[in-house]
Amino acid sequence: MLRDKLLARLAEMGPAPDHQLLAAEVLGIQNASPELARRLVSQALVVEDRREMWRRAGERICAAAPATPGVYVLRDEANRALYVGKAVNLRRRLRAHFADRRWRAIGREMAGTCDAEWTEVGSELEALVREQALIADLRPAANVQVGAPELETRALPHALVRDVVVVVPSVEIDSAELVCARPDGGWFIQRTRRNGADLAVHTKRVSRFFLSALRRGFDRAPLAPVIYSWLAGRGADDTRLDPHDHFRERLAAVLRDDELFVARLDQRAVIRF
Repeated sequence: MLRDKLLARLAEMGPAPDHQLLAAEVLGIQNASPELARRLVSQALVVEDRREMWRRAGERICAAAPATPGVYVLRDEANRALYVGKAVNLRRRLRAHFADRRWRAIGREMAGTCDAEWTEVGSELEALVREQALIADLRPAANVQVGAPELETRALPHALVRDVVVVVPSVEIDSAELVCARPDGGWFIQRTRRNGADLAVHTKRVSRFFLSALRRGFDRAPLAPVIYSWLAGRGADDTRLDPHDHFRERLAAVLRDDELFVARLDQRAVIRF
């Protein structure tokens, strides 16, 4: 490594190192003045020390990260959020962040990464929404898009933009995630057990999200356009429900079905009264 070469040559030269020679031999910079050479060597050592700290942080973070889908936040020494992302495999994605080849390309903010946190998820849709929510909340320095998505900028079928509950897998094998969206941008995610043990309280909360005039607790960034875009594309076959049409009964029937998340369901066909 460059740092090791500089330190080794400095040790060989003793208390009065020849910075011009160091700049020429190790940094490849010829004919620098003594003062410029000294500054270049000092700056190179600082940069290399930062790189070593970054590399060690990456090793520690990647060793702890699970090989599962999720969203993650990279932070600096002051605990500032630097970058928010999502991944099908958190460990693999974080390893890519800290690959040696990335060092020369990363900006000053990302070079200060020293810690990470993550949340495991059960579906790509949940990852998309949680990633956008974290970006809106944390305003990370290295993310390009930090504003809430706007419905008007997306070419979506008019019939798709309505109150909807999308039923997707949960990271907990015995549960499902209810991803709720309103045309005004409102959204929230409710985890519920597939055995129906908490169905009454959770369907009541979903109804409050769609119907309550107060809607307290649901005032986060308006990210429903992310959900509608998903349903218009990769999630076109995802299981979804109308929250105003016998919602509790239909959801109970869906959750009981062994084919949920194996084959997407037509809710009109599975409802039983």
